[in-house]
Amino acid sequence: MTTHTSVTGTARMNFAKAAPKVFRALVGFDAAAREGLDPTLVELIQIRASHLNRCAYCLHMHTNDARKAGETEERLHMVPVWREARHFFTDKEQAALALTEAVTLVADGGVPDEIYGEAAAHFDDQELAHVLSLILTINTWNRVALSTGKVAGTDERA
Repeated sequence: MTTHTSVTGTARMNFAKAAPKVFRALVGFDAAAREGLDPTLVELIQIRASHLNRCAYCLHMHTNDARKAGETEERLHMVPVWREARHFFTDKEQAALALTEAVTLVADGGVPDEIYGEAAAHFDDQELAHVLSLILTINTWNRVALSTGKVAGTDERA
């Protein structure tokens, strides 16, 4: 059995090697979700979900990806407090961030009609389906990383 060591020193499985078909399916789902979406918006969504899920591994990876996509340090620092710093984000980005929070924290009260409606006002049905799919994939990736003990600062993508 192939394992790696988590932050706590506990040996855990390498998910990609232990379940390669599942891993490839997740990679495919993630790639399909991103299609047609602005790369900066993709990273903002992934960063916000990773904050909420406290996934340091994914947060580190996606802040780096955001920088590579041209995102500014100023905006990256404002993502966790976007509601208090709305002027840093477009209305469309704010709608996506609100939807990201509602879907990520769905157990806290579902996805309120007003949040869904605001997102639907900024995205056509296809875009909205892709945004929702992206939110679902990053939440899945966060849970994979957290449960398998991925270490922030490493990036195991090939």
